[in-house]
Amino acid sequence: MNFSLSAEQQMLQDSISKFVQKDYDFDTRMKLVKSETGYSQDNWKLFAELGWLMVPFSESDGGLGGSAADLMVVMEELGKGIVIEPFLATTVLAGGAIAKAGTQAQKDTLLGGIMEGGLQLALACSEPKSRYELANVATTAQKNNQGYILNGHKAVVLNAAAAHKIIVAARTSGNANDKTGISLFVVDAESEGVAIQAYRTQDGGRAAEVRLENVLVSADQLLGTEGDALPVIESVLDRATLAICAEAVGAMEVIIQKTVEYTKTRVQFGVPIAKFQALQHRMADMFIEQQQAKSIVLMAAMKLDQDSADSAKAIAAMKSLVGRASRKVGQEAIQIHGGIGVTDELDVGHYFKRMTMIELLFGNSDYQTQRFSEL
Repeated sequence: MNFSLSAEQQMLQDSISKFVQKDYDFDTRMKLVKSETGYSQDNWKLFAELGWLMVPFSESDGGLGGSAADLMVVMEELGKGIVIEPFLATTVLAGGAIAKAGTQAQKDTLLGGIMEGGLQLALACSEPKSRYELANVATTAQKNNQGYILNGHKAVVLNAAAAHKIIVAARTSGNANDKTGISLFVVDAESEGVAIQAYRTQDGGRAAEVRLENVLVSADQLLGTEGDALPVIESVLDRATLAICAEAVGAMEVIIQKTVEYTKTRVQFGVPIAKFQALQHRMADMFIEQQQAKSIVLMAAMKLDQDSADSAKAIAAMKSLVGRASRKVGQEAIQIHGGIGVTDELDVGHYFKRMTMIELLFGNSDYQTQRFSEL
């Protein structure tokens, strides 16, 4: 089996790698993290010009193919720079939901806006009490002669503060935890009754609590078939899980390189600490963990592209392993660096924070292990 990248994937990888190395150093990233928007709009426009925002979408939707392998390449390179721009929130999550369930008119308008770089989106599918259970939706959408009235509270909505529109999961029928009766709606972020409480996450990103109070949406703002959104959400989050695991693989690669370089320059007892056999073993273990994670991400990407019957099982296994690997690699890197590893001025700690956030997103390792056993 050929595991090498295609010529197009190699060009895509080189393009993002050059951007990260030349234009996205640690100091630049930290300035963006502390800025009002939390990311660079100029960088976002550049992503659009270079075609990166088209990668997650199929050619029929105006994209560049939309394969999971292509997405893996993009996210791994973005992970090497712990890039803060909302690629995951806008293109993979919200864009993925639109591509999966939207009408042709919705796709033309919304996906076109994403790929041109002018539209920011967010996907609101989690709630304060849902605990990774996607069917646990208490937000309601009551139908009337004008459309639907939305009421509820969505939690940890990535990129909500910058989003022009928010894709909201709400219950049109049934009770909380019912697998049917969940629908998706495209809600204007500035609609009357929408309250967004934004905050910075531990990894420097942005998220928000979104409260909906008697928010009126028209019938044409329904995304997909009423009551059948759960399979769409599950499919989108599986793809997003692949994306963040690929990002973690890239972050792990860099943090290992930085740790090895540090041990060559840090002197103790008159010699570089890289000479200590105990540390050599620990860094070798870090490398093995990263390589295993990279292999299972590749396997999961192939399963998704083949539309395999056990792709969900592969995603669960991948997330469980990558979560544990990134935690071990990050903790080892911090410990080998010593006290400076947790200072705000050193990038290693920020890589670890992002890897920790990835381990928690869309189901932590314990949850995904349980999901794997059930599948």
